[in-house]
Parts: sequence; structure tokens; C-alpha cells
Amino acid sequence: MDVAKWWFLHLLVMVFVAILVLPFSRSSPESEAEGRTRRLRGNVIEVEGEPKSVVWVVQLSDLHLSVHHPERAYDLRRYVGPALAMINPSLVLITGDLTDGKSKDLLTMKQDEIEWIEYQNVLDNVIQRSGLNKEIFYDLRGNHDCFGVPKAGGAYDYYQKYSINAKLRRDGNVQSITLQNGGWKHLFVGFDSAMETGLRGPTNLFGHPTNQLLANIDLELSQCDVESAITKIAFGHFPLSFSALTDDGKGLKDVFLKHSLSAYLCGHLHAKFGKNIKRHHQSNHPTKYYQFNIHQGFPTNMDEQSCSSKANSSKEFWEWEMGDWRWSRAMRILAIDSGHVSYVDLDFRLGSKETIILPTFPLDSRFMQRISSVRDFKCQPKRGSSYELIRTLIFSRTEIVLVSAKVYDTRPETPIVVLDSSMRKIEGNGSRGDLYVAPWNWRAFEDPSPSRYRLQIEAIDIFGKTSYSELRPFSINGLTAQVSWTWREFFVMGCQWASIYWPAFWSAILFLSSLLLVPQVLLLCWKKNYSYEYVRPNFAGRSLREHLVDGAFLALMELPRMTVVWFGILMYLLYLLFFPWFFGHVFTERGIVAYMTYQGWFVPNFNKNTMLQYLGVPDVMVVVLPHLCFVVLPTILVIGAMAAERTTYRKYHLLLSGKKEDDSLEHNYGQTKNAISCDSNCIWRRRWIRKFLFLITVVILWKHWKNCRALVRAYDMNPFLNSPIYCFMIPVLLMYAVYKTSSL
Repeated sequence: MDVAKWWFLHLLVMVFVAILVLPFSRSSPESEAEGRTRRLRGNVIEVEGEPKSVVWVVQLSDLHLSVHHPERAYDLRRYVGPALAMINPSLVLITGDLTDGKSKDLLTMKQDEIEWIEYQNVLDNVIQRSGLNKEIFYDLRGNHDCFGVPKAGGAYDYYQKYSINAKLRRDGNVQSITLQNGGWKHLFVGFDSAMETGLRGPTNLFGHPTNQLLANIDLELSQCDVESAITKIAFGHFPLSFSALTDDGKGLKDVFLKHSLSAYLCGHLHAKFGKNIKRHHQSNHPTKYYQFNIHQGFPTNMDEQSCSSKANSSKEFWEWEMGDWRWSRAMRILAIDSGHVSYVDLDFRLGSKETIILPTFPLDSRFMQRISSVRDFKCQPKRGSSYELIRTLIFSRTEIVLVSAKVYDTRPETPIVVLDSSMRKIEGNGSRGDLYVAPWNWRAFEDPSPSRYRLQIEAIDIFGKTSYSELRPFSINGLTAQVSWTWREFFVMGCQWASIYWPAFWSAILFLSSLLLVPQVLLLCWKKNYSYEYVRPNFAGRSLREHLVDGAFLALMELPRMTVVWFGILMYLLYLLFFPWFFGHVFTERGIVAYMTYQGWFVPNFNKNTMLQYLGVPDVMVVVLPHLCFVVLPTILVIGAMAAERTTYRKYHLLLSGKKEDDSLEHNYGQTKNAISCDSNCIWRRRWIRKFLFLITVVILWKHWKNCRALVRAYDMNPFLNSPIYCFMIPVLLMYAVYKTSSL
């Protein structure tokens, strides 16, 4: 049934919609519930039925459907449709990277229409098996969905042809949906911040919000600002750490803080980086470059006047990245219960889920709002309490006969159960799902420790199978449990990469230049052989630190003496600053050849706006910074070390032969071949240090070859014609240095 007919039936014959739907969908309790649980009215969804105080939505992200990995689409058909039928959400949000757009070797990144056809077929199958209305599905673009797309709506923009949003004619880069139930409003605002002109990967990694996009998001989030019983959620693909700033220096964070979101839901980073890819943002703790921990700042102290209805709202929000379907088979259920936001992440790698438990109150103290939770607690006498019941949603394929809530006190060495209460199901007409509640004396659990008490829900079905929720900490009085990032989590969430790129680039250039220029200046100012005082073939009687300091100094001072190599490296750095690094095809169609510099891609005919000279900034950092830090820098250090090794070996050889170079060396060292230890003799005679440096040279060449090969495949370029300096200068310098330092 097409969308227009569906819309017509819902408006005119709503009373008979369940009967009309039956011939066109499979017969099941879930499909029968479709018509009676929601009415679509523009971008407002009336969520009907019990439970009145709760709505829930499902999020999927990073599907990466690929012709090379058919199991991803197979599992999506197999698990998600039945799971959605069981969960019966009010919205299904698919936050980007719908298709993979990569070749089998992962090096060529451009659109593949076959993958988009598969995406359309799979989603149609999922929607049919779920029994849900297609109009509650919202799918956004990710960076993979715009690889190599030169123009929105063009021939290679398959998103505009096969996505659900396109099929339902949802135009614009911002989508707003409001769920209404039980006097509460829940505003969901989704947006597309992917590149308008989509470059091929790997230099297509960041979200690029524009001033107009920020204005549109701000406008949509401003809805219902005068109403107090409203919860605001934003969803998109890119986390804020991988979102660029506008030309005016504004970002998504500024808009989100202005409206005090409950949460921003995103994807992009995948679960391989960690389980705690989450971040709390607060207006009075600005961070430009990095944030060391998940939690930002400290909860604000409040006085009694803060409970006034005129009190300013808290400026904070949570950023929750959910993982990916690609490898982790992840799906998230997010619930809003009387303004309290909670979620549970599901993992389908081990199969389908028979029972899903999502506690909605009390909240997990690790991921609740830090300011508003304190305010809610202190203002309970004036606002009326939503604290009086423990509440949980349970979704199950089988009948649940017993549900109980257990609270553990972890202060003793062995946690003990301090509350074990049976929970009853909220009954009502047209139930959308099962909400279980249990009364409790919530004030008894006030404690200065936010992780002392832990909640677990236990559910037993009719066959005697027991399911448990995660044992999670809670804090009634609004205190937040601390969670620390691992180094990987900090790397992808704590660093604001769009702001870091330029300082990192110029710092790298300054450091590399100083390694070349400072020793040359010192060499010109000092006496000719001054650095030879550091040539000590004998290792005896010196610490490792002394060896390293002397060796590093000698390496830097010997590099300028290799005039050809030193001058070649200096010219290479100047080339990287003032000339194109390489040329290539940046779109799926091969007609346009662009070139890349450290400032981004210059694309002919696309850069008519003088204010936009380059595309893909700061995305090019994935090429620029690794090349400077892991190729150019090691090259300078290794060539200097080779020169220092040759000088030391030459001194060793002269000492053994009883010869001398000049009077100054004889005066400085005054050594004989008998003064050299057995260990030093073995090391220098066989030149083990040189062999080790040669091994490092091979590693550098291998790393550089891999980078060049990836770029050649990614942009369909000829290294001899399109990037000869970038690809071959480093290998030539290294091989020349190996040759020049091979003999005395």
C-alpha cells in the first residue's frame, strides 16, 4: 500500500483502520496494534494506549550494508523485524551509514547502487515483518552514504532515490517529530550534517554543519519552549568530536546547550572503540580542544529559590554514541518516562532476544543529567513526585508471570539485598507495551555515594526462564557516578579533532623545521668539529640516559653534514606547504580531477564561491598528520641516526688502526684501541646499530608504501603522474642516505 493511500485511510476511516490493514500485512498482535496505538498528523504523533507516562523509540546506526558482506543484510532481516514487532516503538531512528560504499579491499570508497537497492529491499522486509507504519522510520545520511557524491540529488545521490526519507518526500536536512502522550511532549529533531559535496574517503570523515543548518535546528528545537512538560532529543550521525565548526566558529554544541537537550543520539564511531563512547556537556565548562573525562564539571549547588518556576533551565545535555550494526549487531531502545530518559543497548551477535528489560526509574547514576537530576530531587515537595514507584518496561515473546525488583547495598564487602519487591503490570486499554511498577520508600536510599545502591530487575516467563537486567547503580538525590574513558574512548570522544587539526599541523611543521634548521645554525656558529666530542665508541661507564642524550645530539648535528639529504628534506617540507600533494578523482564519476593540499581539496568548478576555496577540511587530517608524524619525522630521525652511526664507526675504525684525523680529535679523545671494551668492539665491528636502523628504514618505507597504495586506490590516480614528489621523495632520500652511510 503506497503512502498516499495509507494517509487517506488514516484520516477518513480511522475507526476501521485495523480491519483495512489486515489484508495488507501479516496477522499478528503487533500488526493489529499498529492502527490503534498511533495517529499520524503531520510531524506530530499521538501516542495512544497504556502506559500513559512512557514512550520509547528504537535507534539503529551504521548498518554498512555491503555487497561483500551479505551477512549484515541477512541478520538485519532475521533479527530486527521480529524485534521491532515485539518492542512496538513509537519511532525507529536510523542514524547514518546505511550502506558501506567500499571495495572488498576497503581502499576504494564510492557509491554502489546495488548496495542501495539491497538497503531498500531489506528495510521494506523489516517494516513488513515488524507490522509498523513506514512513516515512523527516519533514516539519515552518514559519511559513507555520500562518498563521491558531487551534487545532492544528482545521478550518484542514491540516498535521494532509495532511502525511506526520500520515498516519503521528507525534504530538507532537518526533520522534526513530536510524540504526545499523557500530557507530555517529546520532541525529536534529526539532522543531516554530512558533506553537501561528498568527497571520496578517506578524506570524508567529519560532519560539516552550516550556519543555515544550525539555524534550522535551532528553529525546530524552539518548538513548545513555553511548555514545561517537554523532553527534547536530537539525533544525527556524527558525534560532536567529529563535527566541524561553521565559518563563524559556531557548532552544534552551542545550539544543543541553548535548548538543554536531554540527549543527542549519534553513531559513526562503532563499538570497537569502547563501550562508554558517551560524553556529558555543560555550558559553564567550555572545552575547545579536549575533555579528559565523560563527565564535565560538577553538579551545581542549588538553593530553595531554584525550585521557582521562573528559575533558569539547566544548560547541559548528554551525547550518546550507540555503536554499530556492522560488526556489533547493536540496537538501542530509548525510553522517556515522565521526563526521565533511559536506554538499553542490545547485541544480536548471539541471536534473537526473547525478553528485553529496560528499567525507566530510578535512572542509571552514571548517565543521568547532572544538574536537572539534582534540581528534581530538591524540588520534589513543590513539583509532585515521580519517584514513588520503581518502573521498568519488559518486552517478551512469551508471557511473563513474575517480575521483581531487587536493590543491592554494595557498601558491605559482599553486596546484600536490601529490597526485594514484586512488581505489578499496569493494565489498560490498547496497551503498547508492558510497564511494571513497584512502590518503595525512595527516601531511604538517599546517600552521598552515587554508586552504593544498585538495581536489578528479574523477570520469569511462563516456561520458567529467568531474565535479568544489568545490575546498575542509581542515585535518588541526583549525584552522578564517575565513569572514566579508556585511551581509545578519549581519543575518539574526548578530543575535538576539528579544532585540533590546525594547531597540530603547524606544531608538526614547526617541530620538523626546527630539527633541520636549528642544528644547521649551531653548526655554523660552533667550531667545525665541536660535535665530535660526543663520539664515544666505548659504552662502558655511562648510563642509558647519557647514551640517548649524546646519540640524539650527535644525530641532529650530523644530519646537516649530509648536505644533499638535508637540503632534500627541507625542499620536501616546503613542497608540502606550497604545492599540491597529489591529484585524484574525488567523485564517483571520474570526469573531475582535483588536487589536495594540507588546506583541503581544490575541486575545479565546485569552488566558485571565493569564501570556500577548499573542501574536506579538516577531513584531510587523516592523510596530513599521519604522513608528517609517522613518515616524515621518522625519516629525519633515522637519517640523522645513520649519519651519527657512520661518524662513530669511523672514529672506532681510526682508533683501532692507530690513526688520527687531526690534532683536535687527538686532543679531545686521546684514546687507543685498547680502551674499547669487548662489547663495544662487537657492536661497532659488526655495525649492529646500522642494521637496526636499516630495519627501521624498511618499516618507514613499508608504512609510506601502504599510505601511497591506499591513496592510489582511493582516488584512481597514477603515482608517477599525479603524485611523484609525495610518493617517491621519501624513499629516494632514505635509500640515498643508506648508500652514503654504508662506507667510511
